[in-house]
Amino acid sequence: MSSHSHSHGPALDVGAGAGEHRGRLAAVLAISVTILVVEVVGSVVSGSLALFADAGHVLTDVAGLTLALIAATLARRPASDRRTWGYRRAEVLSAAAQAAVLLAVGGFVIVEGVRRLIDPPDVEATAMLFFGVVGLAGNIVGVVVLLSARHANLNLRAAFLEVLNDALGSLAVVVAAVLIATAGWLRADAVASLLIGALILPRTWRLLRESVDVLLESTPPGLDLATVREHLLGVPHVLEVHDLHASQVATGLPTLSAHVVVEDACFHDGHLPGMLDRLQDCLAGHFDVEHSTLQFEARRHGAHEPAAHA
Repeated sequence: MSSHSHSHGPALDVGAGAGEHRGRLAAVLAISVTILVVEVVGSVVSGSLALFADAGHVLTDVAGLTLALIAATLARRPASDRRTWGYRRAEVLSAAAQAAVLLAVGGFVIVEGVRRLIDPPDVEATAMLFFGVVGLAGNIVGVVVLLSARHANLNLRAAFLEVLNDALGSLAVVVAAVLIATAGWLRADAVASLLIGALILPRTWRLLRESVDVLLESTPPGLDLATVREHLLGVPHVLEVHDLHASQVATGLPTLSAHVVVEDACFHDGHLPGMLDRLQDCLAGHFDVEHSTLQFEARRHGAHEPAAHA
């Protein structure tokens, strides 16, 4: 009886891909810092809660983008005996941290918006409009910079969602300023703040949930382990598949491991190397899992293993 562990396909450069968009992140970070300064000044000059809320959102973006840039840089560091996947998971940690902060900010904005809705203060509409337009223009530039790379990994997706939310928030500020200037409706500022909070929370919750799923080593989305088991059992000489586990190291990097029970004769007639190739070709071809560890077992080996098998 013997076990075989093999990584099928080309060797992985764990730093490749994850850090190649650092220039985009750095550019958007610079834009966000500029918007932050502009909107803080604008909120002080105009007294607008919406501008203050959007500035608070941008502040979390600056922190998040800084984390993203650090994570993208760490992701380029090579793997080692201590960190066998390098720093690929830094992307996920960064996205989770950004989502947690954004949830807190979204909650604060909603609470403060309700308070201002009940008792609206005076707002300088002209200054609010000017600074809102400047913020919107900057956010549109940021969206354009990240648009084509937004699906590259969780890190860039987090950054794109943050900048997009900022753009929508700035648009809400502009609309509110116009309503205040033309109709004198001071509550428009609080309504815009509530809208910004509503834009933050749902997308942020989804990002947090996806990040936590990776950290909890949940089965990657779209990978049905029952179907995987069925495909593996379809390979000749395979009798049983158990201890089947799948997780995701980082975006686009799923891994899988399994114990594969085969006919006893396979350990003596030279079938195992060819079976290993077929099994891992199946995983890579049908399920896009190129990093798998398969342990071959004889039928009688089950008596030496724990009773519970996945």
